[in-house]
Amino acid sequence: MSVSAWPFDGVPPSETHRRQRAVGRVAFGAAGLDGRTRPMRIEESGSMRIRLPKGGGKGLDAVLVNTAGGIACGDRFSVQVEAHSGAAVTVATPAAEKVYRSDGPVAELAVDLKVAAEARIDWLPQETILFDKARLRRSLSAEMTENASLTVFEAVVFGREARAERIQEGLFEDRWRIRRGGRLVYADTLRLDGPIDDLLRKPVVGRGARAFATLIHAAPDAEARLDAAREHLASIGGCDAAASAWNGLLAVRFCAMKIESLRAAAVPFLLAFRGEPLPRVWLS
Repeated sequence: MSVSAWPFDGVPPSETHRRQRAVGRVAFGAAGLDGRTRPMRIEESGSMRIRLPKGGGKGLDAVLVNTAGGIACGDRFSVQVEAHSGAAVTVATPAAEKVYRSDGPVAELAVDLKVAAEARIDWLPQETILFDKARLRRSLSAEMTENASLTVFEAVVFGREARAERIQEGLFEDRWRIRRGGRLVYADTLRLDGPIDDLLRKPVVGRGARAFATLIHAAPDAEARLDAAREHLASIGGCDAAASAWNGLLAVRFCAMKIESLRAAAVPFLLAFRGEPLPRVWLS
């Protein structure tokens, strides 16, 4: 009788102890038909799902669900959303997305948006919360026609407030690229690597703030809305915010010590700016 040196049927420990990583993909498309937005294509795999709650408006709300319960080291997720001519799609998440600590591997999230003529996509996920030692690389790319409309809002929180957690070590890379009519009109990359809490304490980086958000509105009317955006931002408190506009884009940055302060500023701004209610999952 032969006895294996390893207890699991001769499989090396490096193989048996290797973690299973979550992989998920969603591809969703919608089109404008008879004055309403109708789903045309839904593809789901792995731990990513998309749900379409009933709404009373002409647009369509889509809710992305990560059944993995968060993002861990080495996970891979991709989301593709396409709004065909005349469609209006709002994409949200049911809760904040948590990014857990990693012992080395980097998690990745890739978002790909396509907006056709006279269509609209509002990308409105709730905030992403990074734990200490989290490692996340995410990207957002958008292709839109000249007369399409795109609104992107993303918020990120560094550390769990309830635990007074600080990011002593981690990686956060956020890459945005927006093309209109085939031309690159917006490019922004944020990369924080190493002692993120120390970096955020620097006056030229974050002055100790831990919650940040960016809104980009790309549409034919974007620059014309700058004065109204600044007027609304002037009335908020507990959160630093500023707006600028150029080349058919409107950009708003939010910066706060706590996510509660950021949400207290961003939610009424989004309500006023969009002129319609936020997705119901934001209120749950």
